[in-house]
Amino acid sequence: MRRPVIAGNWKMYKTRAETLAFFRDFLPLVESSRHCDIVVAPPFTAIGAAAEAARGTKIAIAGQDLYWQTEGAFTGEVSGKMLAESGCAYVIVGHSERRQYFGETDESVQRKTKAALEAKLTPIVCVGELLAEREGNQTEAVLKRQFDGALTALTPAEFSRILIAYEPVWAIGTGRTATPEIAAEAHRFIRGLAAAQFTHEQGSALRILYGGSVKPDNIKGLMAQAEIDGALVGGASLDAKSFAEIVNY
Repeated sequence: MRRPVIAGNWKMYKTRAETLAFFRDFLPLVESSRHCDIVVAPPFTAIGAAAEAARGTKIAIAGQDLYWQTEGAFTGEVSGKMLAESGCAYVIVGHSERRQYFGETDESVQRKTKAALEAKLTPIVCVGELLAEREGNQTEAVLKRQFDGALTALTPAEFSRILIAYEPVWAIGTGRTATPEIAAEAHRFIRGLAAAQFTHEQGSALRILYGGSVKPDNIKGLMAQAEIDGALVGGASLDAKSFAEIVNY
């Protein structure tokens, strides 16, 4: 039985003070939630505050990105070792916004995934198609290209330590959500890729999250699908009450 994961990606929102206020309100709402793993990914400047606020709870902290080198003359970048030292247990890799705005490629996603694993972080590796690709019946081809480019270089032991987030780009921040059935179909395809590349057991064990305008009013339908193992939540994770409702689906 795959344990669900509900992860909140705050993107470029919240100061340290706002982060502390969020946790003050959020923690009482999820203190008895034992049915899933809870992950919060604040901006880099608020990771320390989030880690301190979550100390002693079951909430894990994630970075939103990392660089594949451990250290060096890479102005503006953050390494996996730095994230781990700051209190992170997870890191998001290859989010569609990183691909769209900052030129991230399948090759860089692969290198970052490897670096995350070397730093003993759990990577949440994002894949997903654009609207034009969905309308052109290219969804499976895109997912296969992203999977092959980023993940086939992993060893079976490495692959067993990652999560995948399926985020159809056309549903991110648009208010459009893939129906539970559309999401489950994509998850099933990704799981098949994992089984073919590694083993049937590893495909079955892989936890795949759905990301794309997840809200309190659609989480239940999504989580009712056997193929969907959780959610990568954007805007709705910024409000403590809203995110708690999603966690407590």
